[in-house]
Amino acid sequence: MFSAFERLVAFRYLRARRQEGLVSVIAAFSLIGIFLGVATLIIVMSVMNGFREELLTRILGLNGHMTTYAFEDGFTDFDTLAGRIQAVDGIVTVSPIVTGQVIAAANGRATFGQVRGVREAHLEARPLLTGNVVGGTLEGFAAGEGVVIGTRMARRLGVGVGDSITLLSPEGRTTLMGSVPRSRAYPVAATFDIGMFEYDNTFVFMPLDLAQVYFRKKGAVTAIEMTVADPERIREIEAGVKQVVGSQGWIVDWRRANAQFVNALQVERNVMFVILTLIVLVAAFNIIAGLIMVVKDKGRDIAILRTMGATRGQILRIFFMNGAAIGVAGTVLGVGGGVAFAANIDTIRVWLEGLTDTELFPAEIRFLSQLPSRTDPTEVVIVAAMAIGLSFLATIYPAWRAARLDPVEALRYE
Repeated sequence: MFSAFERLVAFRYLRARRQEGLVSVIAAFSLIGIFLGVATLIIVMSVMNGFREELLTRILGLNGHMTTYAFEDGFTDFDTLAGRIQAVDGIVTVSPIVTGQVIAAANGRATFGQVRGVREAHLEARPLLTGNVVGGTLEGFAAGEGVVIGTRMARRLGVGVGDSITLLSPEGRTTLMGSVPRSRAYPVAATFDIGMFEYDNTFVFMPLDLAQVYFRKKGAVTAIEMTVADPERIREIEAGVKQVVGSQGWIVDWRRANAQFVNALQVERNVMFVILTLIVLVAAFNIIAGLIMVVKDKGRDIAILRTMGATRGQILRIFFMNGAAIGVAGTVLGVGGGVAFAANIDTIRVWLEGLTDTELFPAEIRFLSQLPSRTDPTEVVIVAAMAIGLSFLATIYPAWRAARLDPVEALRYE
């Protein structure tokens, strides 16, 4: 497509001489701009993908894909109902649970807690939880001897395995003196750390029978939690579950439960993509400005080449190659730098925090204890193609202008 003569002249024009320093500076800034734009796009997209994947994995790893809640006093014949739900096509596990909000207190400290009463078998079916037990064992939980809490709650209350925490429920009993909050102490059987601030700081897992007694739901549960084989078929599976549950309760799937969160992530991701694309666009305009200056500076050379037999097509390709080389080089460097940075972003975060002695990304704000990153090869290809495409488009006008230069006019006053 490009002859040896065209390549020779094009790359010769990239190496500006001393009197052409401004042209060289503009070309360098164009390359740096494309490099930074491509690298930043890849890094941001990777981090956004990582956040979405990690958060959904942790949310669904503890909450399941679908939950049916009882309307009034709970599901009484819940084992029979759970068996009928289990028979629905696509359902993998069914877990009767008792949930309730409490205040957890110990050592003069208090924090909000979310109690989840579950059976041992259903707790063990959550590998995200059982695989991240960092203190104690689940044996005490299985024997009904204690509760399981997150490490952040344990640190906040100043307790460890074997210590007791007091749970206070606002749904207290009514006495002559008014409503008295229900309070009871439970030993801590184990602690877990799944790496998600909200769960590590608030969840309290309790044996189902103890939770039924504590929340006065004897012989009943407040909800039935389900996991499915294919989360993308959740609407289809939900229709079958609705037929089983009927008027006993209502159903919430993972999409509706986390709709605000998922939509916010998607909107933020799209906005960041558009904003960061402007960096590449500005760099493309720099290519236009730099090439126009090269064409103006090389007007005499272009005229001589034309008088020696060079065609307009050859001149166009020479300057097209000149600008395209900047775009391709910047894109290649950006892809390499972006992928490498994204792959080591949490290590870089830890290093920067150690260097500055500050917490750059508090877990309370971003909900994860680590900065996740997942690079999508398809997105990398799209970003690279977009950057190269903009670079190629930026070279068309200056190259066309060089090809249209009249040799007579260029050499008139030489």
